[in-house]
Amino acid sequence: MHGFARFLGDLLEKHSPRHIAVAFDESLEQSYRNEIYPAYKANREPAPQELKRQFGLCREVVRAFGLAEFGSSRYEADDIIGTLATRARVAGRPVTIVSRDKDLTQLIGAHDTYWDAVADVRYGYDDIEERFGVRPERMADFLALMGDAVDNIPGVPGVGRKTAATLLKHFDTLPGVYDNLAAIPKLKFRGAAFVAQSLGEHREAAFLSRQLTGIACDMPLAAQEDNLVRRAPDLAAMDEFYEALGFGRMLREQARRIAAK
Repeated sequence: MHGFARFLGDLLEKHSPRHIAVAFDESLEQSYRNEIYPAYKANREPAPQELKRQFGLCREVVRAFGLAEFGSSRYEADDIIGTLATRARVAGRPVTIVSRDKDLTQLIGAHDTYWDAVADVRYGYDDIEERFGVRPERMADFLALMGDAVDNIPGVPGVGRKTAATLLKHFDTLPGVYDNLAAIPKLKFRGAAFVAQSLGEHREAAFLSRQLTGIACDMPLAAQEDNLVRRAPDLAAMDEFYEALGFGRMLREQARRIAAK
């Protein structure tokens, strides 16, 4: 909780965004992806109650900072970010996504930025392919081919990062890969014949995985552009909040500097 408050305070103090929103996950068991595939993320242990309590406190501090925060029992934080980013793009606003989750690179458009704030590295649209192996609009296909053991997404056995990138470089999309299965054994990479066979045997898993890796950018979300305008911190609430948590002066003084700015 202290680390989150410090990170958020540093971001606001150093960068002074005019529009900002913070997205939270609320459930690992009830998202629409579980309706598609009940095993989705079922391999994860439930969050400890103390951690859940801290997530709730994180949302409180976001509100005290004067920022919009969103969560949903049916959609994940990625979907909230995708929906807000899409709406901003329609309004002609560039978007900066602050995250270390490579899944979110699929949202990056020509004028957007993916910012790994922990490493303090920013990637524009043209940087994504060099860093991750595929263009942003192919990231969901890329993840579907590879699968993801952390999220329990099956993918296609035998297809790793390099192979998935090679297939998409040649055939552009997941449907394009499957339209050209006969051509894959002729490609110049090790195990091409095996990969073609595995793709054929796991077609259903590949397209199921694609339903899971794609971010929903049109979820129902009660948020207007005005909701995302940063407001002044509620210093009285923050003093009380930090006092209750036993935090020292540093974060309170930072909140005052942010309010003064």
